[in-house]
Amino acid sequence: MMRDIECRCQIVKNFTPSWFASVMGTGILAITSLFYSQYLPFLKDVAYFLFYFNVVLFFVLLVPWLLRWIFFKKEAMADLEHPILSNFYATIAVAMLVLASNFIVIGKDMAVGEVFWFAGAFSTIFFGLLTPFIMFRGEHVKLDHISPAWFIPPVGLIVIPIAGSLIIPQFSGMVQEFVIFLNYFGWGAGFFIYLSLLAVCMYRFILHHPLPSTLAPTIWINLGPIGAGTIALINLVKNSAFVTIKEPFFVFGLIFWGFGIWWVMMAIIMTLHYVKKLKLPYAMSWWAFTFPLGAYVAASHSVANIFDIELIDYVGFALYLLLLSFWIVTLTKTAVNTYHGTVFKGG
Repeated sequence: MMRDIECRCQIVKNFTPSWFASVMGTGILAITSLFYSQYLPFLKDVAYFLFYFNVVLFFVLLVPWLLRWIFFKKEAMADLEHPILSNFYATIAVAMLVLASNFIVIGKDMAVGEVFWFAGAFSTIFFGLLTPFIMFRGEHVKLDHISPAWFIPPVGLIVIPIAGSLIIPQFSGMVQEFVIFLNYFGWGAGFFIYLSLLAVCMYRFILHHPLPSTLAPTIWINLGPIGAGTIALINLVKNSAFVTIKEPFFVFGLIFWGFGIWWVMMAIIMTLHYVKKLKLPYAMSWWAFTFPLGAYVAASHSVANIFDIELIDYVGFALYLLLLSFWIVTLTKTAVNTYHGTVFKGG
């Protein structure tokens, strides 16, 4: 085990911030498995297994993540300053928000869900400000650094209301107002930052050379803000008593979902292009195949239920099967590369 690395300290030293994307991907697979257990009842058991597995996974990954900041602060800071890797630091915050949803929706444990949500919301806001600030203040960012990985911090902000909106009815008075404030701040800030970065990424896709193969899976990240944004908006409007006319917001959610269909097809085409014409070697970025697609699958189910459009739910279920395939392949690849220690090699 870990036979291809020089010493165990390399595991901590080279523990990249993107590891928590695995918690995000596993968590959304758990939730969508529960949703689509209406078609395949055994998926409910799969959802519970993934939920418990995800909780363990989070705390296992938390150990080297924290140790790296204690014993290898220089390397941790270098990643925080990096124009691409810095965006992955937000995954630990988003992972907590996803776990909040896991506890509330699957575990039916609102108390623990609230703890994870508050911790995740504050952490997400922190990284949502810190990551752009580091890029704004310096001159180290180049055109080559632009990638959909830049969407991760705003995606985190958009994810805040997914579980946060379910928490609104649990409080009253000033605390409830604060929860409402965090939810609307998260969705509003995340959505408009996403739109800004989408234009920047489109510029890079059209006028610059293709993404390097290791970053090719990040093409799927664009589904994150679309899927999460749709679910968050629906949940937020449903649980906001002061929003008396809800239908226009739901229609916007359907339109936003429609944009996602275009991006699903483009992501599939681009991935096949890399597989056939270029190359797609395994990297931790493969986890980008999971959470964004999972968020879109969940959005499909939510939109289908609101408008009672069965076809959309069938589309969502088909994409769920693709998500499950991605997760199995990525988990297997990650496990094999972890065993050999290749994911902990610096470079």
